[in-house]
Amino acid sequence: MKNFNAYPQHYSPQVLQAKILSQQGDHFQIIMRVRQKHILTVVMDTAYDVTFARLDALHRYSLSRSTQISEIKSPGTDHERTLSASEEHGYLWRLYTYWSCEERDGGLYMQIESVSLTRSIPTGLGWAIGPFVSSVPRESLEFTLRSTGNALRK
Repeated sequence: MKNFNAYPQHYSPQVLQAKILSQQGDHFQIIMRVRQKHILTVVMDTAYDVTFARLDALHRYSLSRSTQISEIKSPGTDHERTLSASEEHGYLWRLYTYWSCEERDGGLYMQIESVSLTRSIPTGLGWAIGPFVSSVPRESLEFTLRSTGNALRK
């Protein structure tokens, strides 16, 4: 889970790029470019503080807190740019993720909890954005758990 540089391989197609900016022991500052595809496709550049900790020989946890989330317009084109706060659609404002892991019964039990904050949905766009902000968090958590399990089995 600390191999952030491999996230694009393990968490594709949601994670497009990932890079460690700094590391001090089990504390990381990372950036990622992520894509969420539902009715709309949204690409965001995100930055996180991530801490890993060990409770005892069988229990570990990690805390991930976003420090910056920026929506990208026209990603991968010559016209790519970061939207200003007044231009963003408010799909995701902050994301905090909490992992807990326990070795038991010859295997690994993992739990992930997430708190995501969005901005108000603009009038008239509820039909398009509403499903995105209500279903994507659950789908994203399921995808993340499934992808993590697959990466650990490899």
